[in-house]
Amino acid sequence: MQRSVISTPLGPAAIGPYSQAIRAGDLVFVSGQIPLDPSTGSLVGDLSVESQARQCLENLSGILSAAGSSLDRAVKVTIYLTDLASFGSVNRVYGEFFGSAPPARATVEVSALPMGAVVEMDCIATVEE
Repeated sequence: MQRSVISTPLGPAAIGPYSQAIRAGDLVFVSGQIPLDPSTGSLVGDLSVESQARQCLENLSGILSAAGSSLDRAVKVTIYLTDLASFGSVNRVYGEFFGSAPPARATVEVSALPMGAVVEMDCIATVEE
């Protein structure tokens, strides 16, 4: 199976020793995305959980696009929250990005995320052949 690194300005640069995504065969594995603005590398200006969730999904979308995929082709998303009480707010934003056949998903609470983010998301998607 061929493996290739995905690197794009459509998502924030990696802040550690990892790739934005890896394409392996007809799958793309996108690393966890915190709500960084790709152009500045800083957390989004409005630090609400809703704006952070939206930026995470926009980052996933940009990276998937560079890999030849899209959120419509996502098969699994994992959401990491520093406060599970914000689940409803994140879920409303999440619903804006996925139609009637959303991917499988897991949501977990974590004690902290990089750079003080309150939400992080990663995903696995298929690639158009």
